[in-house]
Amino acid sequence: MIPVQTFIPKIPLGKLVEGLIDWIQNHLHGLLTVVSHAGTSVNDTLVDLLLAVPPLLMVIVFALIAWVAKSWRLAVGTAVTFLLVISLGQWDNAMETLVLVTIATLTALIFAIPLGIWAARNKYVSAVIRPVLDLMQTMPAFVYLIPSVLFFSIGVVPGMFATLIFSMPPGVRMTELGIKQVDKETVEAGRSFGATDWEILKGIQLPLAIPTIMAGVNQVIMLALSMAVIAGMVGAEGLGQEVVSALAKINISKGSEAGLSIVFLAIFLDRVTSALGAPREKGSLPSLIDEIRRRYRKWRHSRALLKKKRALLKKGGARPAHGNQ
Repeated sequence: MIPVQTFIPKIPLGKLVEGLIDWIQNHLHGLLTVVSHAGTSVNDTLVDLLLAVPPLLMVIVFALIAWVAKSWRLAVGTAVTFLLVISLGQWDNAMETLVLVTIATLTALIFAIPLGIWAARNKYVSAVIRPVLDLMQTMPAFVYLIPSVLFFSIGVVPGMFATLIFSMPPGVRMTELGIKQVDKETVEAGRSFGATDWEILKGIQLPLAIPTIMAGVNQVIMLALSMAVIAGMVGAEGLGQEVVSALAKINISKGSEAGLSIVFLAIFLDRVTSALGAPREKGSLPSLIDEIRRRYRKWRHSRALLKKKRALLKKGGARPAHGNQ
């Protein structure tokens, strides 16, 4: 293909980015090595812990989490889906993917939530990070693999790094939105009572912004899980690597089983995180415990009243007998 001749000079953007990557590799090699070893160690430890627990016991744990978060119906659905994952022979891979997504999500939120709060409270910070977030969200996910592999070689850490960068923007945006949506009159009321900025943030803005922030957390998790297959291309073990292997061998059976397992894991994480930011449902385990406590208190109260009534009747029946004497 013959290149089109123009009078506009070519901007050496690629060379600049390449130079930046080389500089990071040369001057931050020690830090990158420490991060790589630490990330691999934490990931392997968590995977070993999850796989040390019998799968059926872990299914019960996941079902209890779903029951606490939302309802018994979600708990039953969770148990059925994870039993299907076991029957498909994808349990170990699912746990490896779950650990990768969990670490990447928690790391992303550690940066995203404070950055979103800062952006909500400072319009200049918001103006600066908005185009950066646009770039992070619109950049093809495969592009993140290039610096990830150069920084951390092949393995779980480059997949984790690419997942972290790709999934972080919704956490920042939704946190900023949630803080900004808090009623200004409520904030001013707090100031009129002498509350400091930290007290207003901790006692007013964050509690009222929790539903919106949790929606951002949900989006971060979903984007992190969507990177599972791409992370598998750089050596991250789990369901993504199974899909990549199936693609290389055109193994439809293996690919469909791993793909369905990713779907089951995504449904579980989506329903649980969505429920955490919503009002407590009637069928959840905490609501059931509250109902049992309420009925127990009502029973104790009625029993105390009955005892008091019997005591009064006994006392009232004894008085006429004393008067007749």
